[in-house]
Amino acid sequence: MSRICEITGKKVMSGHKVSHSNIKTKRKFYPNLQMKKIFIPEENCWITLKVTPKGMRTITKKGIMACLDNSIKKGLIKL
Repeated sequence: MSRICEITGKKVMSGHKVSHSNIKTKRKFYPNLQMKKIFIPEENCWITLKVTPKGMRTITKKGIMACLDNSIKKGLIKL
């Protein structure tokens, strides 16, 4: 499975690891993804999402249904 937040769309970034002697080697920066089980009261069911902490704050602020609708429009979640 891909390492992409299903709410915010954050994904893996690439960059350099820089040593003390300033030698640069390629590396990856991974998002802090968490598997969260969230209850949807409108549909009376549970769903499991891979979200970052920023995505969790967004869900708390806007509500789960608004976030899911936005994610479906962006193409982050396929039903």
